[in-house]
Amino acid sequence: MIQWYPGHMHRAGKEFAKILPQVDLVIEVLDARLPGSSQNPLLSKLRRDKPCIKLLNKADLADPERLRTWIASLERHSQVRTLVCSTDDNAIAGLPGLCRALLPVRKNRSSMVYALIAGIPNVGKSTLINRLAGRSIAKTGNEAALTRRQQRIEISAELTLIDTPGMLWPNIENPQSGYRLAATGAIRETALEMQDVASFIAEFLLENYPERVLGRYDIDPLPLSDVELLEMIARKRGCIISGGRVDLEKVSRLLIAEFRAGDIGRVCLETPQSFAAEAEQALLIQAEKTAIKEARKALRRR
Repeated sequence: MIQWYPGHMHRAGKEFAKILPQVDLVIEVLDARLPGSSQNPLLSKLRRDKPCIKLLNKADLADPERLRTWIASLERHSQVRTLVCSTDDNAIAGLPGLCRALLPVRKNRSSMVYALIAGIPNVGKSTLINRLAGRSIAKTGNEAALTRRQQRIEISAELTLIDTPGMLWPNIENPQSGYRLAATGAIRETALEMQDVASFIAEFLLENYPERVLGRYDIDPLPLSDVELLEMIARKRGCIISGGRVDLEKVSRLLIAEFRAGDIGRVCLETPQSFAAEAEQALLIQAEKTAIKEARKALRRR
């Protein structure tokens, strides 16, 4: 279990629950490389049956084939639509029209749609808002948890966005999701060891995109383990310290930086099927832990 929940995120969760009854729909910005792990389970519980747009951002970094399976999976749910955006296109301009399509003009009511926009840290929400508004409103940067306060942004005569701070949930039960979030920068470096995150990325690439490893790092034959891959990259890139030893800290940061920048190629860190299986396993583990706690309590009461 991974815990990284700054105080302002706790406050944001309370504000979200308070403001939700006043909005018409919810826009959740997801990272297209990990659409399952970047969904906030608290958000799904609180929004209930309100219409929702899943905005898949950073699609230019995501595996197109796997992304298509995610779109189909997300849109199977009633009241959910998707919008795919990239850092180098203007697809976000289609958001007001999609909001209106989900909420037809109502009689004797203002035509203004009030939409709460939320997402995990460092998913690119602020950049999208600034592009949509045509001016710099929200603070941006390649760092988790920059937005600290809720703000209302009038995009047009028919759409007002209520921006909320990037919000994670208190406990990330699925350890694989935790590593994915760390790999993409949604969790700050203090939550996990960088070498562990780099090992996770290395193992994932070997299993899912081996040809990318061969092409990017000019390695042949393919290494058999994440540790071996990190060592080979270190020697290729000069991440060596005295005595010819590998500088694991330096090569770990190098691999993470290249992964986040998309230098290794377009990837998706999960599929709907793999994410569902992991979620089910996490529930079973949590149920076992709860049963053990209850058994211990029963023994103490005797």
